[in-house]
Amino acid sequence: MLFEIIHVILIWSVPTLFAITVHEAAHGLVAKWFNDPTAWQYGRITLNPVPHIDIIGTILFPLLSLMTGGLMFGWAKPVPIIPRNLKPRKYAMIFVALAGPFSNIIMAILWAFLMIQHPVFGSNIAWFELAQAGVIVNLSLATINLLPFPPLDGGKVLIELLPYSKRWLLDLLDQYGLMILIVMMFTGILGVILSPIFNTLALIVKLIVGIR
Repeated sequence: MLFEIIHVILIWSVPTLFAITVHEAAHGLVAKWFNDPTAWQYGRITLNPVPHIDIIGTILFPLLSLMTGGLMFGWAKPVPIIPRNLKPRKYAMIFVALAGPFSNIIMAILWAFLMIQHPVFGSNIAWFELAQAGVIVNLSLATINLLPFPPLDGGKVLIELLPYSKRWLLDLLDQYGLMILIVMMFTGILGVILSPIFNTLALIVKLIVGIR
C-alpha cells in the first residue's frame, strides 16, 4: 500500500513540477520579448523548479487535487512583471497572460506523443503512466488558467479587454478570487464548469497526435 502511494506521488509530481515551472517561465519569457526584463533579472526564466515553488500552491494543492480526483489545481510563485514596461502595453499583457496556458497545451501534446510511443518500451507501464499524467496535468492547468476569472491568466486577459470603467469589479475579485476558486474546487463546482473546456482541449490534443 505504501509503495503504491509513493509510486502515484512520484508519477504525478514530476509532470506537475515541470508543468508549473514551464508555465511560469513562459510568462517571464514572453514579458521579456515585450520589453520587460524583470523576470529575467530575478532568475525566473528558468526550467529549474526551485525558484518557482510555492509550498502551498506547488506541493499541497496538487496533492489535494490528486486525492480528490478533480482537475489538477496548483500554482507557483507569480513571475514578477512590471506592466508599464510592456510595449505595446495592452496587447503585450494579453500575450504574457496566455503564454502560460499555451505552454501547458504544447507540453500536453509532447507528453501525448511520448504516451503513444509506449509500445516501444515494452512492458514499461510506469513510462505510460508518467506520460499520461503529463497530459492530464498540463491540460488541467491550461483549462483552469483559461477561465476568465482573476487571478487566473484568463482573468488577466479579460481585464485587458474591458474598458477601464468596468475593470474595478475584476480588480475586486482579484483579491478574493483564489479563495473562491478553492471553495469551488472542493465543492465540485469548478470541475463542472471546466470539464467542457478540458474535454475540448483533450480532443484537440488527440487529433494532433493521432490518438483515436
